[in-house]
Amino acid sequence: MTRIWLNHWFSTAYHIIDLIREPEFYIIGSNERPDAVYKEVCDEFYLEPVLPPDEYAAFCLDFCREHGVDVFLPRRGMLGISKHLAEFEAAGVRVMADPYDKLTELNSKTAAYELFGRLGIGSVPEYRRVTDLNGFKAAYEELSLSYENVCFKKIIDEGGMSFKLIDNTRKGYGALFSPSRVRVTYDDAVEALSQAEIFPELIVMPYLSGHEISVDSLKTEDGVIMLPRFKTWTRSEIVRFDPYIISVCEKFFEKYGLECPCNIQFKLLGDTPYFLEVNTRMSGGVQKGVLATGVNLPNIAVNKLLGIRKPWKIDKSEKKVSFIETPVIV
Repeated sequence: MTRIWLNHWFSTAYHIIDLIREPEFYIIGSNERPDAVYKEVCDEFYLEPVLPPDEYAAFCLDFCREHGVDVFLPRRGMLGISKHLAEFEAAGVRVMADPYDKLTELNSKTAAYELFGRLGIGSVPEYRRVTDLNGFKAAYEELSLSYENVCFKKIIDEGGMSFKLIDNTRKGYGALFSPSRVRVTYDDAVEALSQAEIFPELIVMPYLSGHEISVDSLKTEDGVIMLPRFKTWTRSEIVRFDPYIISVCEKFFEKYGLECPCNIQFKLLGDTPYFLEVNTRMSGGVQKGVLATGVNLPNIAVNKLLGIRKPWKIDKSEKKVSFIETPVIV
């Protein structure tokens, strides 16, 4: 029996676990929340502490030893955990994480853009890196001359949690009942940032107003699996094998590449797809691409870690996928 542990993941790990599962796999889950929905598809489930990165990595190593974990699929703390891959390996644990230096480079948005530009991988948006108020003001003034909308976020971010779109119409009655929390006026942004002499590094760039393209990817012995999902403004997504998007992803793996699953994201500005970021993990929507193409990427990835070669063949016909909420007792 192979014991597989998923630490603090998104709720959609519920689907990832279902896709991974085989009769000889025993699934262990953990989360800081006792009502994490994916505990319902785990064979065991534990509460985990919230710790600083190095302490958390040590906790994970101890957890693996205590629970006889064979395969570890981290989401929380992946970067810190990747610094200790040799220790996990010595303990007989296979970790679904690429080396620390690669994760560090890709987790920084500006370092990743510099990398993509240096290697000639796709188009990256114009951007400015800022650490103080004067830098922020200058970046906004420069970019707003060429672009209709400007946005900013932390250089190290996940899921766009720090994303803000500068919207100078957000004043008066029209803004009073607006539900959006990601929009802020330039004056309000300046006022907030002026409260800190130096703040965490921000990336200031044009707002890419078009649709997002999300490509769940995995390098295998039989080639690179690429499951491209074109997101819409609704729940529906279109799985479409656009030649340009596929060629950029192929170039990424040819010139840089990762051994573990990743999610390559693009966003449109007009008709131009810009390289947005590479998430060094499976995405929360990977199950949609799996359903549309018939390629079980999560299961193939786990078996790859175990040294097992799973054959696959992609159905490349265009499909529209959507989803519905299903109630679950937790």
